[in-house]
Amino acid sequence: MTVELFIPCFIDQLFPETAFSTVKVLEKAGCNVEYNPQQTCCGQPAYNAGFWDEAKQVGNKFLQDFPDDRMIVSPSASCTGMVKNAYNDLFTNTLVHNRCRTIQGNIHELSDFLVNVLKKDYFGAELEGRAVYHDSCSALRECHIREEPRQLLSKVGGLELVEMRHTDTCCGFGGTFAVKFEAISSAMAEQKVHHALEMEADFIISTDSSCLLHLQSYIDKQGLAIKTMHLADVLAHGWANI
Repeated sequence: MTVELFIPCFIDQLFPETAFSTVKVLEKAGCNVEYNPQQTCCGQPAYNAGFWDEAKQVGNKFLQDFPDDRMIVSPSASCTGMVKNAYNDLFTNTLVHNRCRTIQGNIHELSDFLVNVLKKDYFGAELEGRAVYHDSCSALRECHIREEPRQLLSKVGGLELVEMRHTDTCCGFGGTFAVKFEAISSAMAEQKVHHALEMEADFIISTDSSCLLHLQSYIDKQGLAIKTMHLADVLAHGWANI
């Protein structure tokens, strides 16, 4: 299967290694990966800030950057959820209505694509330690992804996956929320990290780099003995030269 790779601007600018891990995992799953270097953003930052006209301009470019006859895979539930859901607000009953609906049906977050489309969950990954999985708001509530990442992580050699308290509670990032309500946002990150520490976890794993950046910032500031990892990096760990 040939798939189109959508790398959100957040990952492109801050976590490019996660993008390369995604390619490696998809190729190991048997996919031919195509990447359009002209792609930019899905429009989520502008949309969440209330600038819908600007979000529509960016979103329209997204719809033109990707073909409507291939699966689109992204290592971001947040951006996938933006396309699948918020594009209804931006493009319903417009000139690109039908194209938008087709692309909405074709785009998948990585774990959803691997488990539900390809029906594959083992890639030979190895990672020694104990981990908790953080359900990002977008993955759980917008993309309805819960069991898929856990199924993939259960097949990682050497990794013990345990459930922390309130795993489905927001980490506090929320894009502009972290800027507008810094104190609340930081307190939410503190709570999430300490729930992971209660389980004596070595790693906090998630599908969204934005959540992980927020949590890692708190971890670094406090000098805590725990680390965040993106699901794609875990699945490529132990066999890929990252």
